[in-house]
Amino acid sequence: MAFLDQNPAIGYPLAAGLGLLVGSFLNVVILRLPGRLEWAWKQDSREVLGLDEVYDPPPPGIVVERSHCPHCKHVLSWYENIPLFSWLALRGKCRHCKAPISPQYPLVELLTMLLFVACVARFGFGWQGFGAMVFTAFLVSMSGIDLRTQLLPDSLTLPLMWLGLIAASDNLYIAAKPALIGAAVGYGSLWSVWWLFKQLTGKEGMGHGDFKLLAAIGAWTGLKGILPTVLISSLVGAIIGSIFLAMKGRDRATPIPFGPYLAIAGWIVFFWGEAMIDGYMRFASLR
Repeated sequence: MAFLDQNPAIGYPLAAGLGLLVGSFLNVVILRLPGRLEWAWKQDSREVLGLDEVYDPPPPGIVVERSHCPHCKHVLSWYENIPLFSWLALRGKCRHCKAPISPQYPLVELLTMLLFVACVARFGFGWQGFGAMVFTAFLVSMSGIDLRTQLLPDSLTLPLMWLGLIAASDNLYIAAKPALIGAAVGYGSLWSVWWLFKQLTGKEGMGHGDFKLLAAIGAWTGLKGILPTVLISSLVGAIIGSIFLAMKGRDRATPIPFGPYLAIAGWIVFFWGEAMIDGYMRFASLR
């Protein structure tokens, strides 16, 4: 790790390459995990209700099954599955049936690559940089899933929270106590907003996954990170959400996933939260 810190000309390309590979895997998670979860929920529901079993084969797994074209089911060769470059070489079309390939694939891979490079630029090539990559990968995958399905799976939010608490046990970014308090306050704050909104309107204003995602972010950023995360996510959500509704011609009753905005804000606060808070305190002291 010290060698990579001293030789960024080698370290940054390695981080970029790792980001492309991880981004390719995150595409699989984004596309396949919701289907796997829904299939499991149906199986559990049948068992609880005592319904007869029906033939319902599971959807493709996340690790074992090879990637294929969603249109013609053509199994991709290794040279058709090179992150980012294969999509560019194929000009965004399946080599077999010429159907368009979703731009999600290169966008997620490119985004993950850029964020991984930012991780090592901010935290170096040691454990802090590696932890930042893990944190980033979880946020990218959850944002993609929430945008597509309005789901934030427990199988992603809860492990991210526990990983943050484990990192804090060794003071990797923050101490254990602020991490625990951050996780608790993160969950409790959004839960309180959800409960109050439901009491006043009889409707649920957000999903429970949002509580758990903010708890996970709190485990990585501490109590100090909760308020900036909520403020930034609300601001970003209001701006982007308004633009989206205007472009689609929809009214304000249209549900909009909040997870991606929490992820964006949490990532910003994780990287620059201390500097942002210090800057605000200095600004406030001058007034």
